[in-house]
Parts: sequence; C-alpha cells; structure tokens
Amino acid sequence: MGGFVITGLPDIQTKFEGKVTFYLVLCALIAATGGLMFGYDIGISGGVTSMDDFLLKFFPLVYEKKKRAKEDLFCKYDNHKLQLFTSSLYLAALVSCLFASKMSRGFGRKITIQVSSIFFFIGVILNLGADNLHMLIAGRILLGVGVGFANQAVPLFLSEMAPFHVRGALNILFQLNITIGILVANMVNYYASKIHGYGWRLSLGLAGVPALILCVGSFIIPETPTSLIERGRHADGLEVLKRVRGTHNVDAEFKEILQASETARLVERPFMSIFHRTSFPQLVIGASLQFFQQFTGINTIMFYAPVLFETLGFKNNVSLLSSVTIGAVNVLGTIISLLTVDKVGRKLLLLEGCLQMFLAMAAIGAVLVSNTGQNQVLDPDSAKGVVIFAALFVSGFAWSWGPLAWLIPSEIFPLETRTAGYAVAVSSNMLFTFMIAQLYLSMLCRMRAGVFFFFSIWIAVMGIFVAVFLPETKNIPMDEMVTRVWKKHWYWKRYMDDGTRSFKATDILYDAYSY
Repeated sequence: MGGFVITGLPDIQTKFEGKVTFYLVLCALIAATGGLMFGYDIGISGGVTSMDDFLLKFFPLVYEKKKRAKEDLFCKYDNHKLQLFTSSLYLAALVSCLFASKMSRGFGRKITIQVSSIFFFIGVILNLGADNLHMLIAGRILLGVGVGFANQAVPLFLSEMAPFHVRGALNILFQLNITIGILVANMVNYYASKIHGYGWRLSLGLAGVPALILCVGSFIIPETPTSLIERGRHADGLEVLKRVRGTHNVDAEFKEILQASETARLVERPFMSIFHRTSFPQLVIGASLQFFQQFTGINTIMFYAPVLFETLGFKNNVSLLSSVTIGAVNVLGTIISLLTVDKVGRKLLLLEGCLQMFLAMAAIGAVLVSNTGQNQVLDPDSAKGVVIFAALFVSGFAWSWGPLAWLIPSEIFPLETRTAGYAVAVSSNMLFTFMIAQLYLSMLCRMRAGVFFFFSIWIAVMGIFVAVFLPETKNIPMDEMVTRVWKKHWYWKRYMDDGTRSFKATDILYDAYSY
C-alpha cells in the first residue's frame, strides 16, 4: 500500500504516505497479545466454575446445591462468592486502568504494556498455587490489575501505530486476540475437565503463557511515535514514524502529531480537561459504548457459557464443547470485522449487529419460556436451538460491538485528553463488566428466561443511540476528529466552542430541549 489520500471533504485534502509494513504488523501482533491475556481469562473463569473439583475445593455449598436432584436449574449456581471469583478481576481492572492512564501519558504505552504482563503473570502464579479462597481472589485481583493496564495501553498503541486507512483493522487485532483467547480457554477447559484433582489448576496456570509472550515481546516493540513526540523525544518519534510507515515522506503526519503534542503539553491535568464542554461528545460516546457493550448480554454467553449450558440441561462435557463452538464462531466473526471495518465503516456494523443480536437473544428467551418449567431441562431439539441462536448472537457481537467498542474510544479523543478519556472508557467497561459478572447468576435465578428479554430491550435502545448520536469515524486521522467529525455532527457540534467551561447536567437538558 502506498500513499493514501483523504478525500472525505472537498475543502480538506491532507496527504499521508504509509505502507502496511512487516515491522508494523509484527509490532501490532505482539501488542495485541494483551487481548489474548484478557480473552483467555474470560473463557477460563466460566469453565473452571463448572468443574466439580474446583467447586468442591473453593465453593462446597455450590457443589452441594449443584448435586441436588430437585434443585431449581436456573438457581443452582446462584452464589455471591462464586460470582466474586469472576467479578473481582474487573473491579481491580476498573481502578488500575486509571493509574495506567497516568503511566501511559508520563512514561509511554510500551512500559505500561510491560507492567501489565508482569502483574498478570504474578496473578497467574497465585491462582495456580491457590489453596484457599483468599489466595484465589488475591490472584484474581492481580490479574485484574494486569488487564486494566493492558486494556488501557494496547488499543491506544495499536491506533497510534496504524496508518489511518487501516487503523480499524489493526486495532481489531486486540479484539481478535480476545476471541482467540476465549476459544483456547474453552478448549483447555474441555480437556482439563477430564483431569480430576488438578484439571482446574492446569486451566488457570496456562493463562501465564500469553502474559509471558507479551512480556518478552514488549522488549521488541518500539514506543509509539505519538507518545515519543508528546514527551519531547521528537527525533526518536520521527525515526519510529518513518520505520512503521515504510517511507521517509512522513513530514505531514509528523507535523500534525507535533502540533497536537504542543496542544497536549499545555494541559496539565487531562482528567480535569475531559470535563470541559468540548470533550463532552467524546466522553459520552466512549462511556456509552462500554455500557451498551456489556448490556448486550454477551457475558451471559461468554463468561458463563459452560454454566449456562449446563443449567439448561447439557451435561458438563457437552456444555464445555458447546462453549468451544461458540468460541470458534466468535473468532470467525471478529475476522470478518477486521476485513470490513475500514470499508463499510463503524456505524453500519454496529447497527447490523444490533439487529442480529436482538433477534437471537429474543429467540433464546422464547425457546426457554416455551420449553422449561421450574425443574425441567430442555428437550434435545430445543437445546440445539439455544446453541444455534447463541452462535448467531455471538457472531453478530463479534463483528460489531465486540471490537468496535474498543476501537472507537481509542480513536476519537484528541491527544491532550487521549489517555485520560480512554481511561474513563476502559474503567466504564470494567465497571459494567463487574456488575454483570457479579449479578448475572442471581439475575438468571430470579428473572429466569426473562433475563434474555431484559438484554433484548437494551439492544434495541443501543441501536437507536447509534443511529441518532454516533458519527462515522472511518478513514479520518485521529488528530482531525474535532474538525471533521464533532464540529459537523448535527447534535455534537453545539459543544465545540472554546472549551473554557465545564459541562453540567443542566447543559444536556437545555441543549436537548432547545434543539
């Protein structure tokens, strides 16, 4: 790929040259291993919580409830301590990503990625050798710190390293690695469940492999040109920019990054600056996408897939195998997103995903309402239908809300608030993930099949939000988002004044009323 010309607007013709070089792809693949850590943990936690040996050691009450023949199928895993095993990681990630933002801005994306792998690896060691619940939860918390640092730094690294015309594809490598991690975890769980006594330790311990790959690989990748220039290392930033673009003709892009960094240097407290009126559109979009991503109900499938399928009447090995199928669909869907996001755009993929997920989630709820009573299990045909609809749901999520909820916030903030704004987005994601992870099994017990209709309603709401409020950001350089996106959006353009005052809740109500 040679030079690429931006042609989105007739009055702006900015030319950047940039090839997709082998070195660029190598750096992106190494950094994206942070997603592999995250994905493996998502997949592994649901699998081990369905293993009898794991439950017997750490959650004996759940084990006893699970074995009762007359136990309500929707409630046999309803246990707050069991949910805390999963959710504690996301609470730790919520807090740690705020610290990761300061490290990323002050010391760079690269060192933040290195620190993430170290925390994660220590957490793995604690989980591998856990002999009591306290040790297990402590390991989960350290895993969460690693996830928080990685989720803060990796998407920013990918977006800043990529030429703008393939930024979506390279950034989605992070989500692709998440899906691969989930798939690998599901396969590990399937085989580890047959190893009685220590199979769960094998599942938890293998999480150290992606952490080790990321740690070693982080010494190979460079710092991003944007971070180097932002921290005053102009010559180093220029050299890295030439190397990753595969050309010496990078003056236009270098000058734009330099100008953005000069503006960013004037901002001493970026976390305060994101509450300026001009940052409100990016903040709302960034946080809203995280909320909606979790309230699609994806974690009803991914976190607790083995538990969910077993609850619906599948035997343990069959439920884990069904999770492997769902994981494979997730990977394939993400590859489709990677290949199409810079062609069809972000907005169209999100809207199509909403329609597909709404129909699939509602269909699962309908099957369960019509085929399960208080203590019934699904008949074989209905059970197969649940798996098929779950696969349709996951595929829709995989090429839309899965990758794009990470991509869009990483590209919409200006440099002066980029790390702080993205930290708010990541912490929002972790907050809502924590909520779902902590409450889902209780929701399943109390709402029963109605939980799927609950998420269907939220999917409809988010589709409306995207159609009305989300601007298209494909093929637009990150440092031109303000002039080419926010100042031209029918609603958000009203916030693009001088940014000298902070926004208030009354501003939102007034603007909505006065429009």
